[in-house]
Amino acid sequence: MKTKIAIFDDNKNIRNSILLLLSTQISYEVVGVYRDAEDCVRRVRDCGADVVLMDIKMPRKNGIDAVRQLKTKLPYLMILIQTVFEDDHKIFESIRAGASGYLLKSAINHSLIRSIEELLNGGAPMTPLVARKLLYFIHTNGDYEKPVSTSIDYGLTNKEQEVLSCIVRGMSYKMVGHELDITYDTVRSHIKKIYEKLHVASLTEAVAKAVSQRIV
Repeated sequence: MKTKIAIFDDNKNIRNSILLLLSTQISYEVVGVYRDAEDCVRRVRDCGADVVLMDIKMPRKNGIDAVRQLKTKLPYLMILIQTVFEDDHKIFESIRAGASGYLLKSAINHSLIRSIEELLNGGAPMTPLVARKLLYFIHTNGDYEKPVSTSIDYGLTNKEQEVLSCIVRGMSYKMVGHELDITYDTVRSHIKKIYEKLHVASLTEAVAKAVSQRIV
């Protein structure tokens, strides 16, 4: 079964570049192409997308607001932010909104396919520059919750803590399953419960919270 992808970007050249890249992959099918994010929830539901490629700067509704709206209504939708912006504020606002990964447009040609594959395998793809910014933001306390001297009890079970620890170490769902000798579906089930208990909507947000609050 092909992975269905929707594209939201107001730049025609970028849309065409993404379409060309994805057309070389027999396992992907572009089911929606939009130049603004208005009515994004209905559009994604109608086209049945599994993955959304979302630009940040668009007319009428920006990508961060669109991500927030999509994750509220479709919490397990995978959303890859792709943008020209490199400033910390937009990166972390996207993560808080629930983005599953963050890709700079300058890296689309050589990183887009790999990033989508990483998403589908349970990862949280980011270009190296964005990853460094996120780690720096966490370690310098940024705008996330203040670090505490002892961990906060979110009611995670021992197995959920093990799964979260693996995710913090950068493992994909498949790698976590192999490490803990559990099935892929069991890993997904644990991740769903972790999201609910930590009150987060994405892997990147879960990792940031786990690190900043010393949960694992």
